[in-house]
Amino acid sequence: MGPHKVLHFGGLEVWPPLLLAPMAGLTHSALRTTILQFGGVGLLSTEMLSASRLPTESQRCSPYLLRTREERPLSHQLLVTGEQHLPAALARLHAIGADAVDLNLGCPAPQVRKIGGGALLMEQPPQVVRRIVTQARQHTNLPLSAKIRLGERLDKDKLRNFCLLLEGEGVDLLIVHARLRGEPFIRKPRWDWVAQVKQWLTIPVVVNGSIDSVASARACLQISGADGLMIGRQAASTPWIFALIARELYHLPLPRPFISLPAVYQHFVQALAERFPPERRLGRLKEFTHHFARNYPFGHHLASSVQASSTFAAARKRAASFFLAQDPAQAAVLLPEKP
Repeated sequence: MGPHKVLHFGGLEVWPPLLLAPMAGLTHSALRTTILQFGGVGLLSTEMLSASRLPTESQRCSPYLLRTREERPLSHQLLVTGEQHLPAALARLHAIGADAVDLNLGCPAPQVRKIGGGALLMEQPPQVVRRIVTQARQHTNLPLSAKIRLGERLDKDKLRNFCLLLEGEGVDLLIVHARLRGEPFIRKPRWDWVAQVKQWLTIPVVVNGSIDSVASARACLQISGADGLMIGRQAASTPWIFALIARELYHLPLPRPFISLPAVYQHFVQALAERFPPERRLGRLKEFTHHFARNYPFGHHLASSVQASSTFAAARKRAASFFLAQDPAQAAVLLPEKP
């Protein structure tokens, strides 16, 4: 599949083949609609959803399941530690109208690995993951993807066998974060290893890891030969990143984004205020601000002031003060604030 082909998996057409990565505390409705105002994203994602808790989550109240009608197609990522919770979790996803399902087999977070999920599953005997994927495939006809890392250490045979297992048990799309489990984000990603994965499989392969500009997106596609790109942290820093890549690499007829940083921030803040219960707003604002503040040379002042806020209203006020100091004309969009 070349760089200008529609990504097909499990009956779903994704165009452009630019996917939002699932990220805890970030890929909720407020960020998704902030991205959508610019366009260019082909497949959205939820935050990581616990398969054991999902059946009891309220679609109307849960911050993990809130969505607007425009947030489509939307993939729901499941945190699994075994196959026992999958039937009920998948039934719930069917009931709420999920467009696709993603199995989290690569999260490196210690708290996830401690309970037996994420990247730890790749280190388990093969039958553990085989049972998980088999159970998932038996209980859904939705497009099914799996997201992995390269493993605990570089081991070509082990990685190949794991990828072939996933394909053989019915995964429709493989997403590969091109780093080892213990490698930090500052480590250069191993896109060339994704090129090897692509050669082993017949299903589409999407690459994730340090895609933060049009130039890096182009280089990643050239090196990996992947069928699509998944973008994570950069989507929170620059929600217009999908539009830029879609214009330049996939030739979508999108206007060149006009970026008013205060207006983008306000869009996100207002979405939180309108959709999320009060107790669910501040933490998500702090998480977003941590990334978005990188757009400013002295953005650490914005991040630290919001981080120190004890209420959502206080955080909004401090952010408004920062933007007014940086750019009084554009920051007028933040005032007056709604309660």
